Amino acid sequence: MLRHVIAPSSGWTKASHAVVRDRRMNSDAKILLLYVQGLPESATGRPLGELAQKLEMKGRAYQQAKKQLIEHGYVHEWRGQGDGGRWVTEQLFTNTPLTRDEARAVRARLSPEAAGPMRAERLSAPPPSAQSPTVGEPTPPSAGGYVPEEEHVDENTPHPPSEAEPEPNPDPGPEPEPEPEPKAAHRPTPAQEPKAEATPPPRHPSPQLTRAERVLLSLRHTRRELLLGVGEARALAGEAAKWLERGLTESELRHALLAEPPKGGVRSAVGFLRHRLTHRCPVAPAPVAPPEPPPPPVRSLITCTSEAEEDHVFRPLGDETECADCRRATAYANWMVDTDTYDFPPDMTWRQRFVAVAKADALRGEPA
Repeated sequence: MLRHVIAPSSGWTKASHAVVRDRRMNSDAKILLLYVQGLPESATGRPLGELAQKLEMKGRAYQQAKKQLIEHGYVHEWRGQGDGGRWVTEQLFTNTPLTRDEARAVRARLSPEAAGPMRAERLSAPPPSAQSPTVGEPTPPSAGGYVPEEEHVDENTPHPPSEAEPEPNPDPGPEPEPEPEPKAAHRPTPAQEPKAEATPPPRHPSPQLTRAERVLLSLRHTRRELLLGVGEARALAGEAAKWLERGLTESELRHALLAEPPKGGVRSAVGFLRHRLTHRCPVAPAPVAPPEPPPPPVRSLITCTSEAEEDHVFRPLGDETECADCRRATAYANWMVDTDTYDFPPDMTWRQRFVAVAKADALRGEPA
């Protein structure tokens, strides 16, 4: 490194190498130290904060620089209360580090009256002078010319106003009958008192809630960041139980909660599991329609037992032994015998009519 240095002939400040090369102080503290050191004597009556404002050093930067100067013995402060009751802070600045005792000795040498009241206090607040009242002499306070006759110190209960005496009635009426004394209210016996409603016993959790809570508490064994407390797991068990109610097993629920972990990690186990349980819950299966009842068994064909000319077969629906046509003809034959008529309905087939007539004749006892 090349160096070109010219010592200034005027306007310079001597700086100690111990100050410039001190690594314990930052640049703001060093600049403030050199700036105050180079000021004339007439500018030393200002506080250190006002001088720092000349260097555009405010706020946190000034507080940090002042703290370092005080810690290393370059600035010392004394705060005291003068005769007038005002608090004044006096600062001592030095370009060489001094202990507290050394700084106190320097202060006593530079300001001999430091042992008495503060110098700034004496200059800014002169002692008060004795003054007389503006008009007249001091007088005791008056209460508008009223002097209380008696002070009731021990009694503070107001006396109610006396009631006016009733005027005598020249024509007194009949004396009213005395009202009966009210009977004492009947107090119910302990047996008659209404009993307080019994507190219902606590509801036991359903099996799904117990299983869901057990699954949530077991997640910490696989991923430590999914550690849940008992109360947190119980609060999430309701959402997890919906998965089990929709047909999933405990292992499938555990796999769904542990699969695809976020890249940045889980910051909140409760929030992560609640989001996954809510947004990835499987769709509830559609209700299964009840199966249709099986069709009745097909019965085999049997021969009709009616007295018909031709044998014929039919497929019975129950325990009947005659076909529908023969049963209708039998019912019509009974009607023909009861009404003594041979009228047939138009929808009656010729076989039904023949069977009806034959049965009606048989019921009358006539030969076929």
